[in-house]
Amino acid sequence: MTIKRKLFNDKTSYNIDNINMPQDKDSFSTDEYSSNSPVTDDYSPDGLNKNMLRMKRNISKDIEYLTFPLLEETHLVRHLFSTRLGGVSKGIFSSMNLSYTRGDDKEAVDENYRRIAGALGCEVTDIVCSDQTHTTNVRVVDEKDRGKGVLYPKDYTDVDGLITNVRGIVLATFYADCVPLFFIDTKNKAIGLSHSGWRGTVNRMGAATLEAMNEAFGTMPEDVCAAIGPSICRDCYEVSEDVAEAFRQEFKGLGQEKELLVDKGFGKYYLDLWRANQIVLEEAGVSPDKIQVTDICTCCNPSYLFSHRASQGKRGNLGAFMGLV
Repeated sequence: MTIKRKLFNDKTSYNIDNINMPQDKDSFSTDEYSSNSPVTDDYSPDGLNKNMLRMKRNISKDIEYLTFPLLEETHLVRHLFSTRLGGVSKGIFSSMNLSYTRGDDKEAVDENYRRIAGALGCEVTDIVCSDQTHTTNVRVVDEKDRGKGVLYPKDYTDVDGLITNVRGIVLATFYADCVPLFFIDTKNKAIGLSHSGWRGTVNRMGAATLEAMNEAFGTMPEDVCAAIGPSICRDCYEVSEDVAEAFRQEFKGLGQEKELLVDKGFGKYYLDLWRANQIVLEEAGVSPDKIQVTDICTCCNPSYLFSHRASQGKRGNLGAFMGLV
C-alpha cells in the first residue's frame, strides 16, 4: 500500500511509503502482510526536524498501527493510533472499525477491540471510551470506569477528553478526520487523550485538557509531551466563511490567519487544523520541541485510514489509545 506523508514546508510534497498490503479500499485481508515484527520506515528530509514530522508504522500480530516516537521515548505509556488494517469488519467498515454505532456487527467490533488490546498488551476491560459530541468537556477516569464503552455502558455523556493518573487504564477516543490530541505529564505521571474537530479546535480543546490535568494532577505545561495525530490535512479540508471567521476571531496572533487559512475564493477556504492545534498547545505553555505533529492525512489515505469526507460518511471509526505502564 502507498501511504502519502505530508511535509511541513511551503509546498505540498509527499514521502511515499510502500509495503506489501492490499489496496482495495473497501476490503482487506491480513494474510498478505502478516508479521509478528514491527515494521518501521525511517525518514528525515534534509533541513527538517524528524521529531516534528513523522509517525512510526508498526505491524504486530496482523494489526497495523501508528505510534509517535516522542511518546515512546518517555517510557511511561503504551499507545497507538489504529488504521483500517487488521480487523474483521466487512464492507465500508473494513476492517478495523471501532464504532458500535455506525451499523457494523457488534461481534466484529468486539473482536476488533480484542485485537487492539492484544497489540497494546492490555485487556479489553482496561479500555475506557469517550462519548464525543464536539465539546471541550474532559472527564477524570479512575478504576470504576474500566471497560466502559466496550464491555459496559457509559454512565456519562458529552465527553470529548479523558485524563487519568491510574496505571493500567487505557484511554480511548475516536476519529475519521478530526484531530486526536495526546498528552503525557512526565513529572506527575498522568496522561490525557482528547478529540478536537474544528469546533473543539476553535474552542481550544488542547488548552482545556491541560487545564483539567492541572486541576486533577497538578500538571504544568512545561512538563508535558504532546502529539497531534492523524486527521484531515489543510489541502483536503475545505470550510465555509462562517468557520473561517470563527478561526479569525480566535487566532489573532501575528501571522496566524495566514498560517491557518487559504482563501479559495467564493467564500471557501482551506483550514489547517494541525497548525491550529499546535498553536493552541504552544500558547498554553507546551514547549514546541515537546509537540510531535502527524504527517499522515486521513482524507489523503482513505484505503489506510477512515475518512468521513473522503467516504462521504460511509465509514467506520479509527481509535487513539493510551495508558500508563
